[in-house]
Amino acid sequence: MRERNQITSAMEAVQKLESEVSDALELLAMAESDGDAAMVADAMASLRAAAEEAKRREIESLLSGEADANDCYIELNSGAGGTEAQDWAEMLMRMYMRWAEKHGYKVQLMEESEGEQAGIKSATLQVSGPNAYGWLKTEGGVHRLVRISPFDSNARRQTSFASVWVYPVVDDSIEIEINEADLKVDTYRASGAGGQHVNKTESAIRITHVPSGIIVACQTDRSQHRNRATAMAMLKARMYEAELQRREAVTAAQENAKTDIGWGHQIRNYVLAPYQLVKDLRTGVEKGNPDAVLDGDLDEFMAAALAARSGATRSEASANAR
Repeated sequence: MRERNQITSAMEAVQKLESEVSDALELLAMAESDGDAAMVADAMASLRAAAEEAKRREIESLLSGEADANDCYIELNSGAGGTEAQDWAEMLMRMYMRWAEKHGYKVQLMEESEGEQAGIKSATLQVSGPNAYGWLKTEGGVHRLVRISPFDSNARRQTSFASVWVYPVVDDSIEIEINEADLKVDTYRASGAGGQHVNKTESAIRITHVPSGIIVACQTDRSQHRNRATAMAMLKARMYEAELQRREAVTAAQENAKTDIGWGHQIRNYVLAPYQLVKDLRTGVEKGNPDAVLDGDLDEFMAAALAARSGATRSEASANAR
């Protein structure tokens, strides 16, 4: 149902965009024929807005990962540096809250550890809304700030670090889908005590899930059908456990990917002094208005990172195909 709603929403957005472009073009033609400069400017503004929306929708089409549509958690931790780093971590938390609010997402503060004098040592936000994890997943990493310290009486320039880690919210009520074609079902006579019927008929069931190699068997009931139902329930439980183990392996890999919150590991630099610049070191995207970025203007950074990640995935898939 969620996938159906997402597809419906995407189709409605495209149809709305087409209608807006058509209306703007008609308005532009009328304005040019009437020589109305103000109306021409309005029509061009509408077309530029439509172009920006189309660009965003194009990037959004890259959000096809398994958990991209899920809500997510944002975990923030201050690096070494005491109050400076803790204040920077709080600035980042505000930045993501502002970004989420601008896009209509719900933000909930799950946990917060306050700093000694200012800022935060750590915090966890839950961001809820369509494709929340898909958009925010590229923000994970170390963020570096350079500024004139507001906590230094000598007004010296300071460098601070904070880390951001993004995880999808995963529903533990997993629905296990099993393809009957993947199953090998064997029947055999039950062994051991159990009466004449149990030992003389092939009521016991052994099911092998060929792709995973998981094997379950049941011979507790006289009925072959009931034994099969029980065996299927056992198989689903085994596959559920395997899924949990896979998740733990992914989480462990993410934990191992975490690096020191310091020099040489940052993904983005925020320079407030002696000049004004925010630069993403992975994609090269730069913005000369740090105040806007810290107020939640992150779409350009996210779009570039998503495009780069998608391009790398396609290149890898092409190489594997060759």
